[in-house]
Formats: sequence, structure tokens, C-alpha cells
Amino acid sequence: MSLPLITLIHNRFPNSSIDVLCTPWVGPIYRACPAVETIIEHDFQHGALQWGLRRSIAQELKQQDYEMAFVLPNSFKSALIPWLAKIPKRIGYQGEFRFGLINLSLPNPSRHVRTPMIEHYAKLVEGLNPKAGLKNLPQPRLTIDPALMQWAANKIDQIGGGSYYVFAPGAEYGPAKRWPTGHFAKLANQILEGHPDTKIIILGSLADHVLGQEIVQGSNLSKRIHNWCGTIRLGQSMALIAQCTSLISNDSGLMHIAAALAVPQIAIFGSSNPKHTPPLSQKAQIIWLGLNCSPCYQRTCPLGHLNCLNQIEAERVYSMLTPLMTH
Repeated sequence: MSLPLITLIHNRFPNSSIDVLCTPWVGPIYRACPAVETIIEHDFQHGALQWGLRRSIAQELKQQDYEMAFVLPNSFKSALIPWLAKIPKRIGYQGEFRFGLINLSLPNPSRHVRTPMIEHYAKLVEGLNPKAGLKNLPQPRLTIDPALMQWAANKIDQIGGGSYYVFAPGAEYGPAKRWPTGHFAKLANQILEGHPDTKIIILGSLADHVLGQEIVQGSNLSKRIHNWCGTIRLGQSMALIAQCTSLISNDSGLMHIAAALAVPQIAIFGSSNPKHTPPLSQKAQIIWLGLNCSPCYQRTCPLGHLNCLNQIEAERVYSMLTPLMTH
């Protein structure tokens, strides 16, 4: 969701070098972004200040003479490094105790007014020149390294080749964003019964492996389902998604990656709002019931029934998938 911001920065400053400071697990995404020059990876721990690490990174950055830094998280600690590195323009939203650390700050919108996240980030460029306004916001786009694309093709050849669909059953935020694995298993049966030459690849983190196993065990055609959650790296997963027939996912990181790769996809939303974090692609279809209790933005269903996801039947998803198969 930060990719349009990077494109806007590149368009506004075409002769500049854009570097990204991030954690290793998102590094592959920025490597697939042509506008990014250098990725600086460090293992930042959630909730930890890591003062020594941040100070040493700031010393490294100080030697590069950066002109400006865009700080995307709202936390105090995320604003420390650009401040310690004495980067002249430090741009971000007003966050927790950041007065002075961010010297060009935008007011953070109310939690009750949730604009699309890509627009939220893109407005940071507008903050440099508010009169310019946001026009023709670019969509996220990724370009996968050819060597990774070849790796993915070889990996599929090892299991017999042919076409394949990708399931992404995980959602890091919590169960209220996850379509039930039993529904995924029913969808798998419908796809595999209707298309005897195709396969299903399940992708996600190591934590999602158990979800993948539940899908495999719930299908009567499990030999054609391959659970690779946690066994391959993110860059490799991106290359597999880039070459799949279609991806079916929850509102998750892999959903956004598929959108940035312009892959046909169906995105299933439960506790979150597709207006806030939609897959930004003309090839994306969204299923969201929009019940009275949703979006609740909770990790688990506060009412205990998870109707927002349970009531989305596999047959409905398959009927939406069928037109995608003909393109």
C-alpha cells in the first residue's frame, strides 16, 4: 500500500534516489519495485525500542546526506532514526509523542474516518505542496525478477506442471479476517473436479501451515493440493502468484501482492472494510457481505458466530471464479 507513494515521490523528484528502510520480511516487496534504489533491512522487533540499533542505523544514514524521510508508521520509535540521522525534512502523520521528531506533519484522520490506506500514505507527498493536490493516484505495481520467475516455473514442473490456483487462507491480524478452511476445502473440490489438469498451491507464513493442512485434509482430491505455507520465501511466493491462473484470499498481504501483479483474484472480506484496504486491480473481485455487525475490525468475532465469513458459501466464490477461468 506504500507503492503508490513511492511512485509519486519518484514522479515529483525524478532525479532522486529512493531508499527504503524496512524489516527483512517485507524486503522482497520493495525489491520488486523499480523506483526503489536500495533496500536497507534491519530486524526491528515489535514493541521494542532497540535504542542501540536505531542509533547505529542513524549514524549510517547520516553519512548518506538524505534530504527527506517519509515516516509511514505512527509510532514514536519509527520517527527516531530520521531525527537522529539529522535528515532535514522528516515527513509523517502526527503520532505518539513525535513533536519535533517529525518536522513536517499532517493531522492524523479520526479512526472513524477511514480513507483508503494508499490515499492515506500518498497524502504525505501532497504535504510537501498542499496546493498540488492528489490527481490520478497510481496503482501499486510490482516487477518480479526473471530468476525468481524461472524458479517458480521449475517448482511447478516438479509437481507435474500445468495451470494452478493459489489459495492464501491466512490473515495475520486474526481469525475474524479468515474465511473458514472448510469453505476453502469445498472450493478446492469444485475447482479440481471441474478442471482435472489443474492444481492448487496454498501459500502463506509458517503460522498458516496448519490452515493449509486443514484444507488438504478437508478435500477429497488432496493429492493435487500442495501446502507450501512457511516452506518457501516471500519472493518465491510472489513469483508463484505472478504465474497462477487466479488467487483466492482473505484481506491480507498476499491479496495486495496479487493486485500489484495484476493477477485475477477473489478477495474475501470479513471483519475489515474493503473501502479501506481494497485490492487495487482491475482484475480483482471482492466478496463482502456488509452485515450490520461489520466491519468490526476485531481480531476475533465479538458475537461468536463469524457470520460475515461463514455465510459466504464456496459455491458463490466458485461462480465468481468461473468467468475468470475463461480469460
